[in-house]
Amino acid sequence: MNQEKTTRQIKALGLCSGGLDSILSALVLKEQGIDVTWVSFETPFFSARAAKKASKQTGIPVIVKDITPVYMEMMRAPKAGFGKNMNPCMDCHALMFAQAAAMMKEEGFSFLFSGEVMGQRPKSQTKNALRYVEKNSGIDGYVVRPLSAKLLPETLAEQEGLVDREQLLDISGRSRKVQMELAEKFGIKDYPSPAGGCLLTDKGFSQRLRDLLYVQKTESPRQLRLLKSGRHFRLSPECKLVVGRNRGDNKRIMDLYAPDVHVRLRHASMSGPDALLFGSIKEEDILTAARITAGYTKSKPGDKADVRVFEGDNTRQVQVVTPESGRFKDLLITKG
Repeated sequence: MNQEKTTRQIKALGLCSGGLDSILSALVLKEQGIDVTWVSFETPFFSARAAKKASKQTGIPVIVKDITPVYMEMMRAPKAGFGKNMNPCMDCHALMFAQAAAMMKEEGFSFLFSGEVMGQRPKSQTKNALRYVEKNSGIDGYVVRPLSAKLLPETLAEQEGLVDREQLLDISGRSRKVQMELAEKFGIKDYPSPAGGCLLTDKGFSQRLRDLLYVQKTESPRQLRLLKSGRHFRLSPECKLVVGRNRGDNKRIMDLYAPDVHVRLRHASMSGPDALLFGSIKEEDILTAARITAGYTKSKPGDKADVRVFEGDNTRQVQVVTPESGRFKDLLITKG
């Protein structure tokens, strides 16, 4: 260790998803006497909810930062491309490290760390992928991966004695056995499954996202967040309908309802979904949306249904014929 460690507390900033690997990477460093802090980034595609829970459980502070604008800029043309769906994993990680690197410099952290494990994910956690992320972060040499450090080249942070390499680990592959043993050692009992929480890896969500970006041609944060709820119908290239699937869906949809952006529809007398229409809306779109909305109530096919239409400060009622089940299936962007 160099003299720096004996004269001042080493501070490290770690990227935290809230998963077990994130938690363990921080605790391994903390065991060395390093002062660890997490940063958790948010976009419409992933949240800091699990990271906040991990912070509460471990006492490790977490900084939450919304990076939606810069994230969407990256999404337009990720240098390393997309994965199986709309997941730009390598460029996503590089962007997060770049954002964390700026924080590191501004707030006096000594190095960055993460819970990445060699070989755990086939695209984003290979040796080449980890190197790509580091080179594109703007902080080359100061990204420590405590769980797999001994399988990776020695970082400048280790060479300078900011962290003791001998106390780091050599975990690799998809098995969780070593991590679970470490969790028991550190007394960590409650942690999310390793499946992850990024919606960009989900096929159905990716279909809805492609439609929004390339057909509707909008990156509105409100519309991006709306992708997580409801059934999505493409009525025309300029007009889209979102219909709630259950009470929870309805609440989430109404939380994002903006009278100056959306036309809202709901059956006038029966319980059923809330529906939001947005884009360039024609009267025929409103009537189609009303029929679709009626189709998800207890109104019988062929019966007349009265549907309320909320347009800004104005409310009116339209009458439509309830369609047969599946009548508008071809307009669904995804069955998900």
